[in-house]
Amino acid sequence: MSRTRLEALVRSVAQTAAGRRLDAALQHTLEGAFPADGETFASVTALCREGVAEGWLCNRERGGIRFGRLIKPGPDSHGFSVDVVQMNDIVGPRHRHPNGEIDMVMPQDAGAQFDGHGKGWVVYGPDSVHSPTVTGGQALILYLLPDGAIDFTPGG
Repeated sequence: MSRTRLEALVRSVAQTAAGRRLDAALQHTLEGAFPADGETFASVTALCREGVAEGWLCNRERGGIRFGRLIKPGPDSHGFSVDVVQMNDIVGPRHRHPNGEIDMVMPQDAGAQFDGHGKGWVVYGPDSVHSPTVTGGQALILYLLPDGAIDFTPGG
């Protein structure tokens, strides 16, 4: 039941982002529609924690990072794939977002940050490159990728 509920909530986020340019304006829209101190954000956070605890979310691990795909890209998700990672004071593998990336940052420890951002939304535009970094403790990051596109090749 919790997985079904999480998928429904995340699809509402995908619907809000569908057809929009991945940029600062979209980040602002998501902050308004799904504020970090709001009910949807709290529900997604609780359901992600539950999924990790139950073993159906973030059920794979590599290099100290737990991860897992929640939704494959398709019509129901408006073309976005949805994944969740659990990171704790670690730098992840450098990669490129051919079509951009939308991140929902859910700190699990009070001071945890993802790429210098606390609880809330981060939007990376098309062709952005980064080494995802969590500092200050543990965080869950739910991310949406248009068409599921991500490039982990050297040089990202």
